[in-house]
Amino acid sequence: MSDAFVRVPDLLAQHVLLAFSALLFGLAIALPLAVWSARRPAVARVALGFASLVQTVPALALLALFYPALLWFSGLVGGGIPALGFLPALLALTLYALLPILRNGVTGLTTLDPAILEAADGVGMTAWQKLRIVEAPLVAPVLMAGIRTAAVWTIGAATLATTVGQPSLGDLIFAGLQTQNWSLVLAGCIGAAGLALTVDLLLALAEHGIRARRRLQVYASLGALLLGLLAALAPALSSGTKTVTVGAKGFSEQYILARLIGERLTDAGYAVRYREGLGSAVAFGALAAGDIDVYVDYSGTIWANEMRRDDIPPREAIVRGVGDWARETHGVRLVGPLGFENAYAFAMRGADAERLGVTSLTDLARVAPRLRFGTDVEFLERLEWRNVRDRYGLRFASQNAYHPTFMYRALASGAADVIPAFSSDGRIAADRLTVLTDPRQAIPGYDALLLVAPARAEDDRFVAALAPLVGRVNVEAMREANYRVDRDTDKDIPAEAATWLAERLGL
Repeated sequence: MSDAFVRVPDLLAQHVLLAFSALLFGLAIALPLAVWSARRPAVARVALGFASLVQTVPALALLALFYPALLWFSGLVGGGIPALGFLPALLALTLYALLPILRNGVTGLTTLDPAILEAADGVGMTAWQKLRIVEAPLVAPVLMAGIRTAAVWTIGAATLATTVGQPSLGDLIFAGLQTQNWSLVLAGCIGAAGLALTVDLLLALAEHGIRARRRLQVYASLGALLLGLLAALAPALSSGTKTVTVGAKGFSEQYILARLIGERLTDAGYAVRYREGLGSAVAFGALAAGDIDVYVDYSGTIWANEMRRDDIPPREAIVRGVGDWARETHGVRLVGPLGFENAYAFAMRGADAERLGVTSLTDLARVAPRLRFGTDVEFLERLEWRNVRDRYGLRFASQNAYHPTFMYRALASGAADVIPAFSSDGRIAADRLTVLTDPRQAIPGYDALLLVAPARAEDDRFVAALAPLVGRVNVEAMREANYRVDRDTDKDIPAEAATWLAERLGL
């Protein structure tokens, strides 16, 4: 448990900076908009309608939508705008913070006693004097209630920023869910909940101070919030070292390899940070745009998803083709294959495969209408699935999507009969699964490739630190490292598995 909480302070600081920045931007937009809306009913209808519409979009989808939008805008203005990390998370959370502030502000202003406003007009106050001296103090308690709601919402939603590469307490939650390390999940949840409750308490004290006209209480509460923000900002202000960003997708093998890469770069004198939990759809784009400096992807993933190739040449040809394409079109450098393959491999419970006489995808097509297909959330949208489905004529009785970790659980529990497992996953042997052969070669090779961003492509020192990894990671060692993280008992965290892997390979 203590290992999980070691990461909390750094991630908490990042979480505070993101959530507070979004809340401040939300206030900067919502407060003048609330005043305008209170004066113009037509503006209120449009503003509140838009803010309400934003709330109907799931936070995760809103974050993801900013990635292609920022990529497009960056291309439009000649580049330089990050599509991952702080900016998309800030924009999405700012939009999420608008509604409670705006609605409470408009409600407070439009329900003020008309006699008070008439009295203000009667003594000759200007519009600005009336707002500052009369309306603002009367509306402040109602407005503070909206700000408290927005703060709690923003702090909670900020955990999802992990999916667009912005470090937050969500890093612990997502990594813990993937590796079934509940200590990590608990550490992330406690950190986020504790932060939300603390901020809400301080804002509640400020709200009470406003109602009771106790200025000292208001200043003390807001001062405590400011001190918290400055404390979170301090590490960023004091760091003058150029930091290298190691990317990783959201599963155990990627977390382990990211730590393996990070350890080598740290030993070479680089300051390292991690952006983990990236989706396959954004990881390569993040590398090409320079949002991350290095990560491991798989040849078949880039071949099918990025290059849109549906032919299946030999593995070596795919690796060579990916390297050439990445360099020529994006300036990305292929340092080399790590030495193992992690391909999609259709798997069944061993006893069921034997009972049904299924050893290949051809056999599976015969019995598929009686079976339930459990898959990860992205496989059904990938070209590889369409290739397999069309070449073998696969039609299952049902198809359900799971998080990759729970996909194996679904198979073990009987909720699914077939899954697209990962060939380097240690759970295949541990769970005694039968992997089906692919006689029609519908699935391309998935060699693990070490890729570096264009800005690092000619950095000899950087590449030299990584080069010893090329061709050194065999699939047996990778399976064992994965299993050390994924097993139910005596689990390793990814950093421990990476250290074990380095020792096993003599790195």
